Amino acid sequence: MASTPDDGSAESPDKAGEPTKSAEPGENEQASAPDASMASDETAADETASAEKSAAADEPAAADEIAPADESAAAEPSTDKGSADTTESDTDEPAAESRGSGYPPALIATAVALPVALVIAVLVAAIMARNMPVEREPLVLGPVPAPAADSEACATLLPALPADLGEFTKSTLVEPAPPATRAWQRPDGGEPIVLRCGLDRPLEFNRASPIQMVNGVQWFEIPDPDADASTWFAVDRATYIALTIPGGSGPTPLQEVSDTITANLPAQPLDPGPLPN
Repeated sequence: MASTPDDGSAESPDKAGEPTKSAEPGENEQASAPDASMASDETAADETASAEKSAAADEPAAADEIAPADESAAAEPSTDKGSADTTESDTDEPAAESRGSGYPPALIATAVALPVALVIAVLVAAIMARNMPVEREPLVLGPVPAPAADSEACATLLPALPADLGEFTKSTLVEPAPPATRAWQRPDGGEPIVLRCGLDRPLEFNRASPIQMVNGVQWFEIPDPDADASTWFAVDRATYIALTIPGGSGPTPLQEVSDTITANLPAQPLDPGPLPN
């Protein structure tokens, strides 16, 4: 019966030791508590690091946003200055153009005078070319019967004839030239005016022939439609004088020759041929 208390006392230490074993979890809890605090510290540190990283990541973006704003703000004055410069340059350009648009007076005077001088030079050249004698080929004339070619009347008349008859000038005749003959042509040639002195009385001149008085000389006209010319005969002088004038020559040649005849040869009575049967 005495062993019973021993068993009970022996069991109580064991039971009393069980709480000792149960105290191990408390130690574990105490050991895990620092671990938990360390974990929480690490978590907080991680969160702080993450926050710092996030803040650091946001700061460049914000800096980037601020930098363009600053750059745009800094660029705005230069833009305003550039626009001001552009405005000033635009304002100055019309003034510069207005100042620089005028040519020197000497250049303007030259530009005005040059065309005028050119026109005057052309006109002067044309007048000189018209008045300048033109070398024409010598004129060939066929012979015509002129029995009184060496008469005193022809010797007096021929030297007195004018060198020009209107626009016709004296021509050179190919030798041997018909006696008591003179000719005139236009500067560019063409059909000549021909005077022949000392001819016989024309067969067509009779008492019924029409006579025309020109500057004191009585003329008898024989037209030649085929040649577009007319031959006028002075019929009231000591010898018959023929003047062949091409069509379109005007009245000047006949008038000037009439003046020369009147001035050098006295008038004579008419001597027409008989009327034709």
